[in-house]
Amino acid sequence: MKRSRKTMIAAGLTFTAALQQARADVVVIVSAHSAATITAKEISRVYLGELNTMTPVDIANPSPARREFYAKVIGKDEAQVKARWSKIVFTGKGSAPKELPSGADVVKAVAADPNAIGYVDSSFVNLTVKIVLKVK
Repeated sequence: MKRSRKTMIAAGLTFTAALQQARADVVVIVSAHSAATITAKEISRVYLGELNTMTPVDIANPSPARREFYAKVIGKDEAQVKARWSKIVFTGKGSAPKELPSGADVVKAVAADPNAIGYVDSSFVNLTVKIVLKVK
């Protein structure tokens, strides 16, 4: 099967764009107006309901950013985190993080609340938020 040069170039560009999107870093963000400084350990504790100094915001499942954040920052998978929050909510000791449908929604919510913290693909970051941690 013979393909035209234009078709091959278009396919290559599409593949390259997909790779760049897949390689984008996941970052933890706070409002640009927040004075918060926070360590990876403290971020983990916030998202596990052990530290209530900030309001955690989650990306709705399924999300590659969510899986990477949970695995690399919290050290647990989504089921483990969900089970933990179920227990916290059931005992009346807290409320699970608000889940928003997209990275853009997380950025908007975090930007509007100086006490909020969230994580997104770095491609969503703008001047309304600041990065406090790059997930590695």
